[in-house]
Amino acid sequence: MSASGWVNDIVTDQSSTSDDVQQSSYYLVCEDNLTFLESISDDSFKLIVTSPPYNLGKDYESRMSVDEYVELQSRTIRECIRVLHPNGSICWQVGNYVDNGEIVPIDTILYPVFKSAGLKLRNRIVWHFGHGLHCTRRLSGRYETINWWTKRDDYTWHLDPIRVPSKYPSKRYYKGPNAGKVSGNPKGKNPSDVWMFPNVKSNHPEKTIHPCQFPVELVERLVVSMTDKGDKVFDPYMGVGSFAVAALMHGRVPYGCDTVPEYVEVAHHRVIELLKGTLKTRPMGKPIYDPAKPNGGHG
Repeated sequence: MSASGWVNDIVTDQSSTSDDVQQSSYYLVCEDNLTFLESISDDSFKLIVTSPPYNLGKDYESRMSVDEYVELQSRTIRECIRVLHPNGSICWQVGNYVDNGEIVPIDTILYPVFKSAGLKLRNRIVWHFGHGLHCTRRLSGRYETINWWTKRDDYTWHLDPIRVPSKYPSKRYYKGPNAGKVSGNPKGKNPSDVWMFPNVKSNHPEKTIHPCQFPVELVERLVVSMTDKGDKVFDPYMGVGSFAVAALMHGRVPYGCDTVPEYVEVAHHRVIELLKGTLKTRPMGKPIYDPAKPNGGHG
C-alpha cells in the first residue's frame, strides 16, 4: 500500500513474533494532524504520545515566532484533548527552543494551553541522555521532558510493568508488627520521574533517517503503564513510527500521522519488520553502556 494511504494490516501467521503482534491492526497516514483528526470521534484514544517539532528549523518544520508556534501547537493540542478518552493520558515530550543562544523551555510555554483546557499535570518526567551537541557558551543540554497530563483523576495507571530493581531488595523492617519482613515491593520499586537511557544516535540499533527520533523504550514505558491491551494509541507527529512499534509490541492499536512521506514510509517498513520478527530495538530496561565495566555492563 502507498505510504500516503491508510495502512490496516491483519497478520495471522507470524510464528516468530509474540502473541501481542501476531494479530495486529495499525493505522498510519501521511497527512496533516488537524486534517487527520477531523475524521476521529471524541474520546477515542487512551494514550496520546508525541514529540512535536521544537521550532528549530529542522528539515521537517518551518521556523516561526514563539507566539505563532504556540498558536499552532494549541490547535493540535485542543483537538488531541477532544479525542482523548476520559480515562486517558497525553504525554507531550519536548526540549528547548533556542534563539541566538537563549533557551525557551517548550513545556513552560505550552503549560497554560493544557491547564486552561482543564487537564491535570501528573508528572514532569525528565529524560536524561548522555550524548548530544556540545555547547561553548552554556552547559551542554542532556535532558528533555515528558509532561504527562490527564483529563480526570480516575486515569488508567499500571505501575508494576515499569518497576525497576530495588537498590536494597533484602531490606527489612527492624521494628513494629512487620519486623523481619522485607520492606520493599518484591516486584521492584517505582522508577521515579527521572529516566535514563540513550537517545537515538548513529550507533543506536533503532537509527533511521529521522534526525530526532523517539527511542522505542521511552514510548514503551508510557504504553504499558497508561493503557490496557487493545487500547488505541495516537501520535500526531509520528515521524518514523517508534510509537507504533512500542504499541504493537504490547498489544495496543497505533494510529499516527505525519506530513513527510519518507518518514511515513519508514514507519510502515518498521512495523512490517516488527511483525516479521526482524526489527532491532533496544530492550526496555537494558543498562546504559558503561565502558568501565566488562562488556559495558551488558552481561
